[in-house]
Amino acid sequence: QVHLVESGGGLVQAGGSLRLSCAASGIPFSTCAMGWFRQAPGKEREFVAAISRSGGSTIYADSVKDRFTISRDNAKNTVYLQMDSLKPEDTAVYYCAARFIATAQAAANYDFWGQGTQVTVSS
Repeated sequence: QVHLVESGGGLVQAGGSLRLSCAASGIPFSTCAMGWFRQAPGKEREFVAAISRSGGSTIYADSVKDRFTISRDNAKNTVYLQMDSLKPEDTAVYYCAARFIATAQAAANYDFWGQGTQVTVSS
């Protein structure tokens, strides 16, 4: 059974940093592209970042580019999202997702999802 478990969310002041982690089990992690998405209250789930199987290729939403960094450790079956210079508009539930082979930005292209972790940025 596939499990993706996010951690690291919390409450932080604007300008602060958080590091999210997503631990995967039940899937061949190194064969999966990984993505981070977020959903704010009353809004659609939106793409944040994605990373290729090897970690050599990354893509970001324009809204987080130069502030967030996605990375992975295939030996630990874990993907990370380092979030710096946080803004109140980054407040959302953050989800990690996995899909086989190639990176993608559309949520519908991902096969497996975690339960999410809340990130709240106060002004």
